[in-house]
Amino acid sequence: MAGPPAIDRRTAAIRLTVLSAVVVAAFCALAVAFWYFQVVENATYRRMAENNHLRKLSLRAPRGVLFDRDGTLLVENRDAFTISILREHSADLDQTIHRLSAAAGVDELQVRETIRRHRGEPSYRPIVVIDDATLAQVSAVLARRLDYELPGVVVERVPTRRYPSVGLGAHVLGYVGEIGEAQMAADGLRSGSVVGQSGIEKAYNKMLMGVDGERRVKVNSVGREITTLDEVPASEGQRVRLTIDYDLQRAAEEAFHGLGYEGAAVILDPRSGEVLALVSLPAYDPNDFATGIDRATWSQLNTDRLRPLQNRAIQGRYSPGSTFKVVVAVAALEEGVITPDFTVTCRGGGTFFGRFFKCHLKGGHGTVDLRHAIEKSCNTYFYTIGNMVGVDRINKWATALGLTGRTGVDLPNESESLVPSTAWKKARTGEKWYAGETISVAIGQGQVSVTPMALASLYAAVGNGGIHYPPRLLRATNDGGGWKGVEPPAPQGVRLKPETIAALHDGLWLVVNGAGTGGRARVAGRDVSGKTGTAQVISLQGGKAAAGRTEMDLRDHGWFAFFAPRDNPEIAGVVFAEHGEHGASAAAPIARHVIETYFAKKAGLKPYPVFTPPAVPAAPAAARPVPPAGIADR
Repeated sequence: MAGPPAIDRRTAAIRLTVLSAVVVAAFCALAVAFWYFQVVENATYRRMAENNHLRKLSLRAPRGVLFDRDGTLLVENRDAFTISILREHSADLDQTIHRLSAAAGVDELQVRETIRRHRGEPSYRPIVVIDDATLAQVSAVLARRLDYELPGVVVERVPTRRYPSVGLGAHVLGYVGEIGEAQMAADGLRSGSVVGQSGIEKAYNKMLMGVDGERRVKVNSVGREITTLDEVPASEGQRVRLTIDYDLQRAAEEAFHGLGYEGAAVILDPRSGEVLALVSLPAYDPNDFATGIDRATWSQLNTDRLRPLQNRAIQGRYSPGSTFKVVVAVAALEEGVITPDFTVTCRGGGTFFGRFFKCHLKGGHGTVDLRHAIEKSCNTYFYTIGNMVGVDRINKWATALGLTGRTGVDLPNESESLVPSTAWKKARTGEKWYAGETISVAIGQGQVSVTPMALASLYAAVGNGGIHYPPRLLRATNDGGGWKGVEPPAPQGVRLKPETIAALHDGLWLVVNGAGTGGRARVAGRDVSGKTGTAQVISLQGGKAAAGRTEMDLRDHGWFAFFAPRDNPEIAGVVFAEHGEHGASAAAPIARHVIETYFAKKAGLKPYPVFTPPAVPAAPAAARPVPPAGIADR
């Protein structure tokens, strides 16, 4: 009977030994684990523990402020509030979105869509869901954070772009917006960065952006900030002074609005290539983009048939019409094909290659030399000398005067201007150039298409006797160490013969001050010289009838290109009145107002002229000023 208890005791002893071994092994394992985690991985887990109560906040750098040439403020920064969601501190993201939307009074679906677009980003990076939050929204969110309802929501004060003169110079200044994927790849910037999207804001984005800072704060278990541990302040972007003259910019836009025209204008200092004013209308309000443009406004801008987002001054290409005749004149004179005294008899047109080409004056201009052909804009004269010169030599001198290709102005997305040649047509169509095509080119029609910027550069060159400077908008920068001027580009072009310069200047002076079509640009004592032109919208009358568009849509565009004074020009440029029909009645009064403002400002006369739309036609030839000695008789 003593056997079984002994067996039980042995079994119990074995089990106890095994259990003891297991317990010892477990404690050994725990000891090893504790040693591993606390010694070997100490740095890693210390960092993770600290991250549970430390938060790094990015401090957005203010963009550089923009000024005009005289120091007038064009673009500045203002403080705004953003509301973001920090996903790693939101235990229930759906609930956070729902509560935030209700508290701030925003569309919950829109907030969810914003989160969805950024779902691939690290969870520690805040996602901005409300830009430029109102004080009421900020107060509502902060109150709920104190009640621990919105622990994963962050309110930040950020610098935001402000454009004080709403819409003025919009296409020069451009606008900013959140960086896109293509820009991130090209510039190496992080998601959420605000960058220039057009105009100067884009052209000099790196200069204007500055360097973001960082702030480390301690937070409690629900994400509420307790104290700031350290801060690296953001560095403001460089300040930039543009060549733009605020007063001339305002004058040009004021005149466009006064006449009710859309279009473009480029005003240059022909002595340096500095852009004094650049207008493109219709425009937009850059402030709409500063904190993220809403869908309705963006859709409206993109569907507007007038294309307000297009910079007509550098992206619009149009037939230059009669303003192009100076190129043909230069080619004929410089190539020795004619002299200024060469005459043509105009009887209302001329026959070339079996086809009759009309002059704009039905009864003709009679016998005219070059100066008076420019003054009266005689098509027959330029048909004749254009045919004598040929398209390739016209292209050669258009290129020499800066009219072809891109001008190189420091704005993004400039279009190329085109003056055709035999090689161009062969490469483009595989066909040869027909001599009859040159007839249309000679008066700036056919396949000639130029930007207002290129045509302004051309007239600056003509005013300078063939020499021109590439147009530019950057005048000086300031990175905190004072203003540093920007070196102007080297002059380009070819010095024209004295007789060529004299003939062109005489003819263009007569356009404005003689019997020409530019009388509405005349400014007493300023010797304004220029040329009007018409850019055809639809060349054939039958085409106009078949187009079925409004009467305004079918009206031709009006040009006025100019420089002043005639012999030592200080100001040059073009005005393009979209659907303005005639340069003299539409574009010339705008140019006159800008010229008057320029000289009034130079003389220190205030207040500056106020634009008054012309009520009567320009004075008849008999009432016009007497031209300088010799011009009328040449």
